[in-house]
Parts: sequence; structure tokens; C-alpha cells
Amino acid sequence: MVRSATVPGSYQPTGDGAIRRIKACLNGGRPFPASPADLAAEAVAAVKAGAEAVHVHPRDAAGAESLAAADIGAAVTAIRAACPGIRVGVSTGVWMTGGDAHRRAALVASWREMPDFASVNVSEPGFTDLVRLLASQGVGVEAGVWHPDEVDALRRLPLERVLIEVLDTPADRAVPAADAILARLDAAGYRGERLLHGEEEACWPLITHAGHLGLPTRIGLEDTLTLPDGSPAPGNAALVEHALPRWRTP
Repeated sequence: MVRSATVPGSYQPTGDGAIRRIKACLNGGRPFPASPADLAAEAVAAVKAGAEAVHVHPRDAAGAESLAAADIGAAVTAIRAACPGIRVGVSTGVWMTGGDAHRRAALVASWREMPDFASVNVSEPGFTDLVRLLASQGVGVEAGVWHPDEVDALRRLPLERVLIEVLDTPADRAVPAADAILARLDAAGYRGERLLHGEEEACWPLITHAGHLGLPTRIGLEDTLTLPDGSPAPGNAALVEHALPRWRTP
């Protein structure tokens, strides 16, 4: 679902669905932004700062992460209205259904307002079936790879990109952890789009590393609450603004 309308700020859609530099991950498990209106406002700010796409975890009325069709539709619709032309992605984390992969699949099958892409973690039960279900609905799939040995599960699947995700890793081990996954992708012959990012301590070192490698990355309140100097991030826009120069550093 690529859209051609003018986007606020400097970024213009490429038209091919690729992320060239930075995707904004607006909330994840954080309590804010949660409502469709707040997600839309943070998306506008992040796009003005230079984000090329947004990834969100929609919430239900009680503020819990949700895969229900109404909650997915409300978040996606609000962001699209605020940021025409920007591609919108959602999480499908199985924790949202208490680990029940079958219930997750049933909820995804009920979606009516489709996101442009969705992330699916390779390590979670039902990974392959969910990838194929999403693809059959016209939703691009981002496969979340956390460890090198997960790469083999990607064979012959319809993927939009692979997310190299470095989690629970100290800053000084972030780059080697990322490189190990990248090397396994090379060995497996994967030639599709790759996006490299880390969370918490690994976040900022991997923004720079992604830039060195010419790979797109992501940044946002899902991945870190602090700026590179350790001060609190006031929002997603500030994180994007600080990430772009680091990503561009030769």
C-alpha cells in the first residue's frame, strides 16, 4: 500500500517500500504514546525529523498492547491520516495473546484495515504460518532475527526485510552480536533488505554501525529512552534528530 501524497517534512516516499535510512519505533512496551491520537502526533513529529516509516504497538481501551482488528485499524488509520504517504507497520508479538499462537493468527486474520508491514519474531511459535498469512493479506513481513541460528528459518518465505535485532546486550558487545547475524545471513544467501538496530545499551552503537554498513536502522521510544549523552529523550522526534547524524557518520 504505497501512497504518493506529500509528506510533512523533508522525506518523500521512495515508492518501492524500502527504508533507506531510519524507521521510527514509536512506543513498543512503553506506556506512551498509546492512543491513536498520540501515536499519530508522535508519527508526525518523527517524520518531520526525518523518519521514513513508523512501527507501532497499538493499544486497547485499557492501554494493553493489542492485535484486535479494531485497535489495529484505529492506530493505522490515525497515523495514515496524519502522515499521508508514510508506511505504517505493527508488531505481532505473541505475548499480546499470552503466548497463544493460534489466537494470534485468528486475530490477524480478522484485520480489515491492513498495515503496510508487520514484524514477526522468528523465535516465536507459529512464525512460518503467520508470515504466510500476512503475505496472503498483502502485508509486508519483517522477520525479527535475534540470534544467528534463527536465520535458517527464513528460507523460502515471502519477506519484505529481515530485522537484525540486538537485545539484552551491553554496548561493547553490540557490534559483534550484529555482525554474527549478518554473517549468517550472508552464508545463507539472503539477499533481501536488512534493517539493523539494537535496544537500550545496544541502540546508539548500532545506529552508527548501521550507517557504516549502509544499512537502514530504526530509533524511537521502543528502543531507548535516552539521547546519546544519557539525558532523557523528550520524544521520538528528538531521537530521530540525534540518530540521523550518527547514521551518516563515515
